[in-house]
Amino acid sequence: MPNVPAASALPRRDQIRREAARLFAARGFLGVGVDEIGKAVGISGPGLYRHFAGKDAMLADLLIGISERLLEEGRRRAGGGDGPVAALDALIGGHVDFALNDRDLITLHDRELLNLKEEDRRTVRRLQRGYVELWVDVVRQAYPPLADPAAEPVARATVHAVFGLINSTPHSLGPNPDQGERSALQRDGMAALLHTLAHGAFAAAADSAAASGDGSAPAGALSPEP
Repeated sequence: MPNVPAASALPRRDQIRREAARLFAARGFLGVGVDEIGKAVGISGPGLYRHFAGKDAMLADLLIGISERLLEEGRRRAGGGDGPVAALDALIGGHVDFALNDRDLITLHDRELLNLKEEDRRTVRRLQRGYVELWVDVVRQAYPPLADPAAEPVARATVHAVFGLINSTPHSLGPNPDQGERSALQRDGMAALLHTLAHGAFAAAADSAAASGDGSAPAGALSPEP
């Protein structure tokens, strides 16, 4: 059943975004009709076209929107002015909050990115690259061994690995507590654990780079996707 009471306080366009994300994540973009999204927010399917041109536009709005939001919030947190260690801590905290609060969007990105139109997909990729570069820059400032030019691939690979770790919440947190289902670990506990694991990954990468002396990754390390 749609969570209409919780969504009703939102502006109509945001209600549509919320329910579209929930339905797309649960049943797949191709398995959901416009009429179903309309029913979830209490309007007719055709009424949605006053807000979005169609399902394609909804998916693009969701995936481009979260990519823009992450980059904008990341820049704000990184520019906090308290030094690179504090900036990295703030970046981790922001991404953990996103992963715990917007698990449907993580699922959408993993499953539905290829259903975007090519132009929209390029936009998402461009925004994501900007977000990754922001993290890589802050990580290399926060951990001096990673600032060595030869250690840049290690820093970049670790950023991607940390994203994968934090974005595992659709699986690692368990069933969605918003739907009244039990979770293996409560939100605050999961947030603290992810925060600690992220810092641990960066510290381990810095130790590895320092030990190698040339910043090269250990044997068998995987490089991130370009």
